[in-house]
Amino acid sequence: MKNFKILIMAFVVGIGLLSFTTTNHDKNEPKKENKSSAKGYEVGDAATDFKLKNVDGKMVSLSDFKSAKGFIVVFTCNHCPYAKKYEDRIIALDKKYKSQGYPVIAINPNDSSVQPEDGYAQMIERAKQKGFTFPYLVDEGQKIFPQYGATKTPHVFLLQKEGGKNIVKYIGAIDNNYENPNDVSEYYVQDAVNALLKNEPIKMTKTVAIGCTVKVKK
Repeated sequence: MKNFKILIMAFVVGIGLLSFTTTNHDKNEPKKENKSSAKGYEVGDAATDFKLKNVDGKMVSLSDFKSAKGFIVVFTCNHCPYAKKYEDRIIALDKKYKSQGYPVIAINPNDSSVQPEDGYAQMIERAKQKGFTFPYLVDEGQKIFPQYGATKTPHVFLLQKEGGKNIVKYIGAIDNNYENPNDVSEYYVQDAVNALLKNEPIKMTKTVAIGCTVKVKK
């Protein structure tokens, strides 16, 4: 009889443990995070719109460009040597493709308390010096660059309008030689935009962005 009671108690305890394990299984299971919110966008994702301040003091959104077919969104800044090397090429991209429906939208993602050269007043001065032909926006509060997944300056996200959404078509570098534009052999952004204009597949949809890290307030 004593052994029987021990068996009954063991059975009850076993059932309790099984129930606990089953009940808590989902709690212990790591939650699946949305890829875009956790690591930024991948090609094919729908990119968020934004409302950011331009160097002329006006607020700018992608939705403001009613006739655009898409956008060459470039995260860039003032101080970074890589960004400076690419400024003329970014201007050239805007001049070439804005009239064809793909304007450049430049965004400074850096916190000016970490890198004072990237302050708003310095952005205004830089845009005047270089004669920027495109909006140069400040990511106040640093809310937009993490959504896109920008990690460098410069870092390009080529978007195309599809069904009311801005779909990511290319992510990465502008070309394969930041030091000298005359030595470039792969024009990643240019080739990608040309492919979209011709309604052809983009051969290279993602490359590694080369530049300075985004400066985040610690």
